[in-house]
Order: sequence, then structure tokens, then C-alpha cells
Amino acid sequence: MKVVVVESPAKAKTINKYLGDDYKVLASYGHVRDLPPKEGSVDPEHDFVMKWQLSGKSAERVHNIAKALKGADQLLLATDPDREGEAISWHVRELLEREGALKDVDVKRVVFNEITKNAILDAVEHPRDLNRELIDAYLARRALDYLVGFTLSPVLWRKLPGSKSAGRVQSVALRLICEREAEIESFVAREYWSIEAVFRTPDGKNVVARLTHLDGKKLGKFDLSNEDEATAAARIAENASFRVATVEKKQTTRNPYPPFTTSTLQQEASRKLGLGAARTMRLAQDLYEGARLGGETVGLITYMRTDSVTMAQEAVHGARRVIAREYGDRYVPDSPRLYKSKAKNAQEAHEAIRPTDLGRSPARVAGHLDRDHLRLYELIWKRALASQMASAKIDQVSADIGADDGRAVFRATGSTIAFDGFLTLYQEGRDDPDDENGDSRALPPLSEGSALAREAVKPEQHFTQPPPRYTEASLVKRLEELGIGRPSTYAAILQVLQQRKYVELDAKRLVPQDRGRLVTSFLTSFFERYVEYDFTADLENQLDDISAGKVDWKTVLQDFWIAFKKAVDATSELRVRDVLDELDRELGPHFFRETKSGVDPRKCPACGEGRLSLKLGRYGAFIGCSRYPDCGYTSPLSVDGRDDGAVVGPEGLKLLGADPETGLDVSLRRGPYGYYIQLGEASKEKGKAKEKPKRASIPKNFDPAEIDLKTAHGLLNLPREVGRHPESGKIITAGIGRFGPYLNHDGNYVSLKNDDDVLSIGLNRAVTLIAEAPQKRGGGPGREIGPHPEDSRPIMLKKGRYGPYLSHGSTRASLPSGEDEDKLGLERAVELLAERSAKSGKKTAGRKTAKKAVKKTGPKKKTAGKAAPKRKTAKKSARKKTAPKKQTDNKAETGESDSAKSSSADDS
Repeated sequence: MKVVVVESPAKAKTINKYLGDDYKVLASYGHVRDLPPKEGSVDPEHDFVMKWQLSGKSAERVHNIAKALKGADQLLLATDPDREGEAISWHVRELLEREGALKDVDVKRVVFNEITKNAILDAVEHPRDLNRELIDAYLARRALDYLVGFTLSPVLWRKLPGSKSAGRVQSVALRLICEREAEIESFVAREYWSIEAVFRTPDGKNVVARLTHLDGKKLGKFDLSNEDEATAAARIAENASFRVATVEKKQTTRNPYPPFTTSTLQQEASRKLGLGAARTMRLAQDLYEGARLGGETVGLITYMRTDSVTMAQEAVHGARRVIAREYGDRYVPDSPRLYKSKAKNAQEAHEAIRPTDLGRSPARVAGHLDRDHLRLYELIWKRALASQMASAKIDQVSADIGADDGRAVFRATGSTIAFDGFLTLYQEGRDDPDDENGDSRALPPLSEGSALAREAVKPEQHFTQPPPRYTEASLVKRLEELGIGRPSTYAAILQVLQQRKYVELDAKRLVPQDRGRLVTSFLTSFFERYVEYDFTADLENQLDDISAGKVDWKTVLQDFWIAFKKAVDATSELRVRDVLDELDRELGPHFFRETKSGVDPRKCPACGEGRLSLKLGRYGAFIGCSRYPDCGYTSPLSVDGRDDGAVVGPEGLKLLGADPETGLDVSLRRGPYGYYIQLGEASKEKGKAKEKPKRASIPKNFDPAEIDLKTAHGLLNLPREVGRHPESGKIITAGIGRFGPYLNHDGNYVSLKNDDDVLSIGLNRAVTLIAEAPQKRGGGPGREIGPHPEDSRPIMLKKGRYGPYLSHGSTRASLPSGEDEDKLGLERAVELLAERSAKSGKKTAGRKTAKKAVKKTGPKKKTAGKAAPKRKTAKKSARKKTAPKKQTDNKAETGESDSAKSSSADDS
């Protein structure tokens, strides 16, 4: 017998089918342990010793793996094929060794890039040892993130109240966003003009051209800087005759894009599908774990956390066969295309993201996937297939049209596709479509020297535009270019920045909030080295050197810690006043902007004498008057805080449209407890009971400003059916209750995580959440042992808070220590229940006798002494009311402190 450990239960079930009865596949449910979110989990003073803590139900899961290893001869650790997967395998092995479960057991690591039968069987045939270098790189990264979080965050809390935390990579990403915002605010638009003319050929075709030369001089962008200059240039063109001076033709080649990496998938999913990074990764995880096709679960794509752009030779040849079959031989290049990553620190150990079978077109899986899963699969399929297609051929033509007097020259450009090649299947999206260079209009045939009739001359005014705010896609691209972060961290970084209210997503653009700008300003002022782009990228290089075995991981930690600790210690004497002065100097132009009226933006509007500046209070920063306490003027730390009326209007209501099923109006409203959706209006007919309209609350992770009719319709129709549980066969539903979004499976409710969408969560993810949820007392439906021989009612084996037990009617019997629940048969179950019934019967009789005795004697004594007990009860009650209050307050304070420390350690 061989035991295989994977990460998710959905994956375990699929792999078990591929491997057969000689293997038992169990799930670790991701990481089994982590550093406790408290001080001292990493000890720099004692060689960076790390103290680990089991998470959630990990102890039970590791125990189950240990039980399965009894009699087994091999343990195969088959967690994900990246550093995190290597680390999980290491943790599992370490814990099993502590339990003494690995005696005479051969431990090996197996990796596969896709969940298909061939890939699994091949991986099992070629096991290897755990990679110590990858494990060391993980330990170094985890220790670094912990040390930064738990050393820097307390400084932030003391010197900048109201701040959440600071993280190693998160802070650098926030700096990028804040610096882009500062560029936009300081941007001064510059006016410029262009001249466009329309010419007509002898055969009546129009040619649009732009003025490029005036009076023998080539025009720069700002040479026509105002309307007068533009009008004068247009007048010169209007008074001239024109003919074609030169015609230039050339053919260019456009090559296809490489298949997706993690970052490019997140970028394209954002541009083309409107999906956030976290949502994209959740959908990709589901596609990797597989869907039910032809009666079995099949992995649809390869592993989705990768920065490699290479594809396996088998996949490349498969792509070429599909291209020839679907598009013809001329779309197949002479030789397979090879790609190399341009990203810094790229790890080429894995494949790019591609379908496991390129012959499995989106149309073939459409009936097995929901809308978002299908859209993402189609994007991956098209990109992978197009990467092996022939290049596109573009014919470009440019013509100079000169005035006969030589004073003005216009240029017309155009292009046509001579051969579409890969463009017939795929074109990459853009963050800013208006930035597309070139002209796709085709020019009519032009010959040098031929005269053209001038039709119209149009001067156009323009203004330079500030750089755009980052989207999730463009920020991921920038982080990758700088060599900051890794494929598995980008989605988490974006999510944390938004959860901590440092950044807000507005119209798909990342807008830094004032809290985020304060944190960035503080870090750049007092810890500049540790939020520098080059420094963070260099640290990533060192982590890569660790994984390559070039440097010792504790040496890297020691070098970092010595300098970092010195920088932190230097702030111990830093006064809050010093921090405020620095932040006020740096952020003053942001919060106190010059007005057109010339009024000093720093002048206090209340007293007219004081100067406004940044202040710090118990709950964070605010704006206050310098004449405090004589002047008590304060205002929130915000430039233009959004009013609720911007979302629902002054009436507290916004019509979204008509419901497609009932025809009633669907509206977004604001009530005393927040936003909600309403269908129709309350009944106002006299003599009839007032009927309440159907309503649906809006989950916390939904932005009310982005709710549209489709989303509202989905919320109103909750709960919805997700699918049948693959083990129980019972329906899983998703809905919203008083405690937020949830899943319901056979009466067991499981809360959804922050990044799970109640309207689109898929079956694979739902099954995983249900499996990971703590079991309620009662253990759920359990496993049926068989019918009881006396009454034919089923005997169930369940799991309770104190371990496994048998249930038959109202009788419950715990399994004795050492009893193997997997081998428990009906005869032994009946025996255990009978023993329990015998013991229970004696106790029940004793309790009944005692109750009868009380009933006989109790009433007489109660009547006789009625007044005295009342006074005693009152005193006890009074004492009990005061004591618990102190305990409750203390617990609340402790809870806040613990949660704050917990949040600081989460860098990504």
C-alpha cells in the first residue's frame, strides 16, 4: 500500500481513481501549519529559530495520514509543483516524523503539472527527494515577511495611530500606486494643436492626412501651441494646391504572443473579461482541479502559478495538429515556436498555463462549465493555440502630400492585413485602447505626382493627459517588470491593499486612499531603503539564489536583519510631532490644494486666524486648527470624501431597470443598516394587508456603486443551486443570511471567504470549503455501517468534538481508544451500542428516582421559605451583573490587540 498526500480533497478523489486500489490518496487541505501571529515566532537572536503552529483541523488531518501509513511501505508527497507546494510537503513530513509514523516508510516527492491520468502515472513512476533548496527559500521568505510585519507594524501603530500594518512587498506595491497618484495631481496639462486635411483622388476616393511640415520645418508636438498659430497654419493649407510627393510601401510581420504566465493571465483576464486578480486565480484553480467530463473529473488546464512561457513538446505538437485541422496548413509555421521569459527572476521549472488537451475546444466543455469558468478557459485555450500559429503579415503604406508652393506637407498612413495568421484567433487586450499606434485604415491607390483636390482643413485642439492610474493588470505588469513579488503573491497583494482600505478599486482603477498615502509617506520618510524598488527586487534575487543553492538562507536573513533592526531602533526616539511635521510637509500639497480664488487653503475656516495642518488622534489622522484648544475646528483626513448620494442619489434610491421575469422595477436603496436591493414597491391598496416587496442585502465585498441589473437580479434570486456534492449526492446551495454569504449542504452551513462570490462560486470550490469547515457537534450525516438487526434503522458512524462515535436512534456510543473506524463492522457496532445502552439504562433509572423524590417533598419546603430565598437571589444577581462586565471589557481589548498583531504579519 502506498499513501499519497495532495492539497485539496477534490484533487484527492480524482487522483485516487487514476492510481487504483494500491494507493490511498489523502488531502492536507493546503498548509498544515504556519507561524503563530504573535511576537517571538521567529527568533533572530537564536539563529532564526521558527516556532510553528498547527492551523485549524490540521492535527486531525495529519493524524489521519499517520493512521493510513500503518502497513504502508511508501509515502508520496504530491502537493503543488511550486515552492509553496514543496514547503507543504516538508511540513507534512516533519509532523509525521514527530508522530513516529514514518518508520520503515520510504518518503518521496512527486510533481505533476496537470491533473490527467498520464501526467499522474508518469509522476508516480519518477519520484524524487524533497528539494532542500526550495524549502530553504520558502523558510527565508516566510521569515522575512514575518520579521518585517512584526517589527515595522508596531512602529507604525505607535507613530501613526489608525494605520493597519506594513508588509515587505505590499508596501512597495502601495508606493507605486501612491506615486502614480502624486504624478497625476502635480500634472499640468499643456495645450497643443494639430491640423488634419481631407483630400480627394481623381477617382473620388477620400484620403485623410495630418500636417507634418510647415515652411520647410518638421513640426514637433507643441509647435502649434495655440489657436492663432493653428489658424494661420490652416490658412496656408487652404490657399495651396496639393499633389502626391512620395509613396512608401512595406510589409511588416507581427508575431504571436507566448502562452500565459500567472501575471499575463491576470492582466488579460482583467482587460478582456473584467476579472480581478483574486477572482481569476480562483477560477483557474477550479479549472486546474478539473470538471466532470464523460463521467469522470478531468483537469482542464496546467498548473496556474508559473512564470514560464514554455510548453511541453507533446502540447506543442498537439497545438500544431489542431491548427492544421481547424485553420489549414498555411496557419502552421515551418517549425515550432520557442519562447523565453523576459521577466526578471523568471523560474523556468514549470510550463506556461495551457489546456491539458488543446483538442478540447471551448465548445466541447461549454456544457460542463459556468459562464466565468468557460470564459477563462476560452481565453487560455485561444492564447495557447495562437502562440503556435503563423505570424500575421501587415501591408503598410505612407504617402507624403505636398503643397505646390512647398510651404506645407501632409502625411497619410494606412495599413491592411495581407495574411491574418494568429490574428484570426487572438489579439491581446490593452489597458488604454486609445494608445494604439498606427492607422488600420486602408489607403486608396496613390501614385507619385498625381494631383489631389483639397476638401477640408480642420484644426484640432488637444491637451496632454496625465499618466493613467494603475489597473490591477498594469500594476501586476509593473511589479513583474521590476522583479518584485512572485506569481503566487500578486493576487494576495492586491487583495490585502484593498482589505486594509489603503487602496480602493474605482472603475477598475486603483485609487490610493488617504490612509494608504499616510503609510507610504511615513515609510518613504523614515524607512526609505526598505520600500525602494531596487532593494526589494535585489532581495527577490537573493531568495532565488537560495533556491538555486548558491547562498545560505540564514546568511541572507542575518544580513537583512542587522541593517533593518538598526533602522527600526533609530526611530525609538522619534517623536510623533516629528512624524507629523514630515507628513505635513510632504502631503500638504495633496490635502491643502490651491484654489482659483486665491484663498489660502491652510487658513482655518472657523476662526480665520489659525493654520490648518495634519493632526493625530486615537483613531488616526485628521485635519485641525493650530489654535486648538481656543479653536476646535477639525475635519476628516480627506480631499473629496464620496457622499452616499453619489451612489443612490438624494432620494436614497437608484433605479437599475426592469426585472426580466416580473417586469417590476429593480432598485438600489440605502436604509438605516446599509444598502440593499428591492423588487417593486410595497402594496398601497386600501383594505389590503401591506405586502412587503422582495429585498436582498448586499454583501460586504460588493461595491454598491458597481451594482448593475444583472447582479441585482442574481442577489434577489438567492439562494441558488451550486450543484450536487460528489460524495453525498445532495444539493449544495449558496445564499446570504444574517451572518453574510454562506453555503448550505444537507443542513450544514459554511460561511464564504472574502474573495468568494456568492453569485458565481463553482462546485469544486464549494466542495473544498465544506470539507475545510469545522464540523458541528453531531458530525453531519456520517457513514452508514448497516441496519440494526432489531429494528432495521441504520447505524451511523459520525465524528464529534471528542472523536468518532456510533449513532442509532437516540443512542450514541463512543468508539474505544485504538478502535479502527475504517474496519468497524456491523457486528462490532451492535455490540458497542448494546454496552452503551446497558450503562445508560442504569443511570437513567437513578435520575428518574431522584426526580420523583424531589417532586414529593419539594413543594412544601418552597412554600414555607418563600421570602428569604428571594432576597438571597437578588444579592447574587447584583453581584453577577457587575463582575462579568470587567471580564468582557478585558476580553475585548485583548481581542483587538491580537487581531491587530495577526494582520501585521500578513504581507501578501
